[in-house]
Amino acid sequence: MPKAKITNEEALAFHIDPTPGKFEVTPSVPMTTQRDLSLAYSPGVAVPCEAIAENPQTAYDYTNKGNLVAVISNGTAVLGLGNLGALASKPVMEGKAVLFKRFADVNSIDIELDTEDPEAFINAVKLMGPTFGGINLEDIKAPECFIIEQRLKEEMDIPVFHDDQHGTAVICAAGLLNALHLSGKKIEDCRIVLNGAGAAGIACIELIKSMGAQHDNCIVCDTKGVIYQGRTEGMNQWKSAHAANTELRTLEEAMDGADVFLGVSVKGAVTQDMVASMADNPVIFAMANPDPEITPEEAHEVRNDAIVATGRSDYPNQVNNVLGFPYLFRGALDINARAINDEMKIACAQALAELAREDVPDEVAMAYGKKLTFGRDYIIPTPFDPRLIYVIPPAVAKAGMDTGVARRPIIDMDGYEQSLKARMDPTASILRGITARARKNQATMIFAEGDNSQVLRAAVQYQRNGYGRALVIGREDDVKAKLAADGLGDAVRELRVVNAANTEHLDAYKDFLYERLQRQGFDHHDIHRLAARDRHVFASLMLAHGHGDGLITGATRKSAYVLDRINHVFDATAADGAVGVTAVLHKGRIVLMADTLVHEWPETEDLANIAERAAAVARGLGLEPRVAFVSFSTFGYPVSERASKLHEAPAILEARGVDFEFEGEMTADVALNADVMAQYPFCRLSGPANILVVPARHSASISVKMMQELAGATVIGPILSGIDQPIQICSTNSTSNDILNMAMLAATRLGKR
Repeated sequence: MPKAKITNEEALAFHIDPTPGKFEVTPSVPMTTQRDLSLAYSPGVAVPCEAIAENPQTAYDYTNKGNLVAVISNGTAVLGLGNLGALASKPVMEGKAVLFKRFADVNSIDIELDTEDPEAFINAVKLMGPTFGGINLEDIKAPECFIIEQRLKEEMDIPVFHDDQHGTAVICAAGLLNALHLSGKKIEDCRIVLNGAGAAGIACIELIKSMGAQHDNCIVCDTKGVIYQGRTEGMNQWKSAHAANTELRTLEEAMDGADVFLGVSVKGAVTQDMVASMADNPVIFAMANPDPEITPEEAHEVRNDAIVATGRSDYPNQVNNVLGFPYLFRGALDINARAINDEMKIACAQALAELAREDVPDEVAMAYGKKLTFGRDYIIPTPFDPRLIYVIPPAVAKAGMDTGVARRPIIDMDGYEQSLKARMDPTASILRGITARARKNQATMIFAEGDNSQVLRAAVQYQRNGYGRALVIGREDDVKAKLAADGLGDAVRELRVVNAANTEHLDAYKDFLYERLQRQGFDHHDIHRLAARDRHVFASLMLAHGHGDGLITGATRKSAYVLDRINHVFDATAADGAVGVTAVLHKGRIVLMADTLVHEWPETEDLANIAERAAAVARGLGLEPRVAFVSFSTFGYPVSERASKLHEAPAILEARGVDFEFEGEMTADVALNADVMAQYPFCRLSGPANILVVPARHSASISVKMMQELAGATVIGPILSGIDQPIQICSTNSTSNDILNMAMLAATRLGKR
């Protein structure tokens, strides 16, 4: 499968569009009336100020301190790029902040300190202590990072955590527990070799020793060889603490007979001869980024009994810090912890290890395009496992309570787990699933409107991200000029540009079209004009003849016109069962609206059909359908002829014996608000609806566009469902990213009958 290619232009565009940076601050309370402002600020704000002055612990009640983490760096060790300085580290720190929010709903602010003086750094962070519930240190070079973290842990009463050290160590420990479990070995009996005595390496070996590894069984190496007792060259107090009583002097010697190799060093540090010399069932964690010390392919060439992990997402067993730090802080913040101690880190590692041994949910398999089962190629959970948010923080919180660092112990653990589940954002895992399935399918996608810059950019992204091959309908000189104007001049040779003048299939296309339309008033001249000059018809003919796997169109013409053109080639009318379903994503929720494309005024039977097609789309997205037929009436009141069809449609579904939940008619608040729905205890829905079937197309269109414009919802669709081929129609205001999303939907064949 081809690997994704991200160009410099794409990376820069991502960080500048739609606004510079990666997050913004929005109020969590009303700020509209004078009363709101008076409560938020003066004079109302004086009351919580006085309460906090009297009892500082109430800051966790009246402010955002309890869910706010600072991501702090001085830019002295930015990723693998070295000392770029504080300002250049800001994009990374912003990225870390959004990872906190995305994975554990932890609010985070990035802070870049322009100093390389450890004392100045320590003082600055310490003075900010009242603002935050925790401190995440990032990208600070060794050995200063050790000094800074230790001092801040001693002098601050909130968790201080250097993720480059301990985040890597926790995930490494989790994977090691499972690798040794599969190998039938005990950690206290293993000879472990670590290559790389920087921040991450020292943290890894310290945590593994605290979990039972024996000091003299752990051989630490750096660029000068084994760190042994008595060595003086290139030493410091942190290395000296791990000096072994050994005669071994080189990494090659240390690897002979070793059970475990842990690498946080450089590409190519480990040879195949070294791997061959290791003990039976060796464990190799080659975690150097972006390229490991030895690749899994190289290791398995000489040792098929090896369990191999890396830091890369394109290999099995990725040691990914995002599995640790968001959930460690989530658990620590929720008990108002004074620190994140070793016991909490070990609890996190053990919980991760145990989670990997459990049966993997279907939505995770869907997201990765394959079934994952505990074994040599799956020893660490995947970052998109939805169980992480409610499995790891409780384990961390319990360890914190057991070791006395919790200021607010959690009494009801079951209730806590339920509250964590409520923090889950299903939209990200759904989009991840679509992405993974598209990449697996490797569909050849036809982009019908090659004269549009947004379409061309989407086509380039589709191909460069490894989803498959992009075919563009257009004139080659025009495509080349437009790509060059967008700074993508090199991409023209990557795309295949197709038109009626350069295809050898035009006669076959015209014969097919004439056979289909000859009794609908079309003569040969009409057929030639349609096939050779209408890009929507030409692209549809390509798809019908198997010269592509999916079709994307609609970015330049209204959907009704495009659908009419497609109907010349395919059966895509309401009578044929076609339905348009739009996904609306907002604040962690996803709701499907139908019909947003095909049915102008659906009758009762049509509404039932729409519900079934929408349910199929929902399941294709990994959702269990809950359909609500929505109107201005709820269960017969007020009585209205316009609401009667929605009142009757559920009876049709009941007669058909469909296998999904449905109910109606009801107003939108009853359908979407669990508390309002509870006022109707007879309602057959087990929870808020995720599919809304509306009275007419205009209702759906108005609703979707209002959510998009007023609430800032993300809109995907309309997703064309119920026809024989994967065709998706974009809206005329689509961005290149919107068009790319539609292409991925087509690639997954979502909506195909």
